[in-house]
Amino acid sequence: MENRTGLTYMNRKLSGLTVTDDSSSAFSDCNSDRSGEFPPSSSENRRLFLPCAAENPDDLIRYLVSHLDSSSSSVDEQKQAAMEIRLLTKDKPENRIKLARAGAIKPLISLVSSSDPQLQEHGVTAVLNLSLCDENKELIASSGAIKPLVRVLKSGTPTAKENAACALLRLSQIEDNKIAIGRSGAIPHLVSLLETGGFRGKKDAATALYSLCSAKENKTRAVETGVMKPLVELMADFDSNMVDKAAYVMNLLMSAAEAKPAVVEEGGVPVLVEIVEVGTQRQKEMGVSILLQLCEESVVYRTMVAREGAIAPVVALSQSSKSRAKLKAEALIEILRRPRQQQQQQQLDCNRI
Repeated sequence: MENRTGLTYMNRKLSGLTVTDDSSSAFSDCNSDRSGEFPPSSSENRRLFLPCAAENPDDLIRYLVSHLDSSSSSVDEQKQAAMEIRLLTKDKPENRIKLARAGAIKPLISLVSSSDPQLQEHGVTAVLNLSLCDENKELIASSGAIKPLVRVLKSGTPTAKENAACALLRLSQIEDNKIAIGRSGAIPHLVSLLETGGFRGKKDAATALYSLCSAKENKTRAVETGVMKPLVELMADFDSNMVDKAAYVMNLLMSAAEAKPAVVEEGGVPVLVEIVEVGTQRQKEMGVSILLQLCEESVVYRTMVAREGAIAPVVALSQSSKSRAKLKAEALIEILRRPRQQQQQQQLDCNRI
């Protein structure tokens, strides 16, 4: 995914310079669940489900899918079946395809709406695991998974919320789903997870927001929901291990008209200047890219950025050997000098009168 600035410097369009070339390393993938997140099934329970596995794995899959149905299975049987599916789909791509073809998706989505927290968590995580297969994404979305997953973001267990965010991320890799997910109310809950979740929750929320906010209307939703506050807070905390992720999300949002005043109102300018001064090379580039977009059309913001002491670290970055960061820093220096040049020209004009 690329985010292009659309700015001009020395008659050269900076839109050709992508600012997210390294985003794949900044954002960890939302993968299948960690095996340590739920208690392993007992030997006795597993014997109920696995006797046919050695001879015919397909029989096992059909057996498990049949035990997801609440009309013919107890809650305990549903939990056991869902957990076995969760295990089978954790690391085995072929099982994700087989289970989808065996009709597991719709009953698993029903479990996502369960009032039993453990059953819901198993259902959410199994849906996540199935969504890792590209062949399954469209079927999961068309089967009605989006709204139940959004509800889990609001009221599920911490693990269920994290895995729901990851599942929505996977579904958002189909372009039409980005809009559907945004219109289903996911973004406020992702912003809440970004603000109040644990480290994995914050990371998963940031990754999902980064994917969803490539759609223009979702950018507006995110900014209006107040995403800039947690983004600025995470970028200000170098010990959070979230500076890069938060900066990538903020940079993506800057093309929304509402984003620039929101960054300023949440105290983002001094944080961005500090990142350009003491951050890693990648963080510095992201910081200067955000400041460049902030200052492009506003004399007020240029003056504010200059007064925060941005010029010295930006000049230092302009002397960097990294061509992208260098060009952006040079462009920002030119922009920051405009208020002073305009004031000098106005004074000369006054003197001539």
